[in-house]
Amino acid sequence: MESASQDINLNSPNKGLLSDAMTDVPVDSVASGRTSVPEGLTLAEEEELRSELAKVEEEIGTLRQVLAAKERHCGELKRKLGLTPLDGLKQNLSKSWHDVQVSNAYKKTQETLSQAGQKTSAALSNVGSVISRKLGDMRNSATFKSFEDRVGTIKSRVVGSRENSTDGLHSPSGAGDKPPQDNAPF
Repeated sequence: MESASQDINLNSPNKGLLSDAMTDVPVDSVASGRTSVPEGLTLAEEEELRSELAKVEEEIGTLRQVLAAKERHCGELKRKLGLTPLDGLKQNLSKSWHDVQVSNAYKKTQETLSQAGQKTSAALSNVGSVISRKLGDMRNSATFKSFEDRVGTIKSRVVGSRENSTDGLHSPSGAGDKPPQDNAPF
């Protein structure tokens, strides 16, 4: 601000800041304790408004005291009924969860995830069918049948030789003998 006589713009971002020219102006200590009376109010109207303000502030104080007393009484009643803060928390969580479940966002998300699950299930079912078919085709192939025959021949030789070698180890009385077990991998 360039001069002290320039008007102060109350809508400016510098509202409430004094310019360098105004910092040397003395401030009246009596006037600083009172706010200025808005234009158009008489001294009687100002006194009436101040009286009404004092009454409203007093009522607010009274209402705060009444509210504090009611909250204490509510706490005593809850204590006598055996209601704990944990019960209130459980009830609040239950209500909040219910509110979430009935929300549109939750319903849309649930529907989307359900559709994704169905599509995934169908895709996995198709993959399983393809694998099963491929394994069936492989099992019916000449190479697999040849391999299966060779494994069967080896198995019968191993099992047969094991039975022949364990027959001589049995005692004639049979005491303490265990029956031979077929532990072949196939």
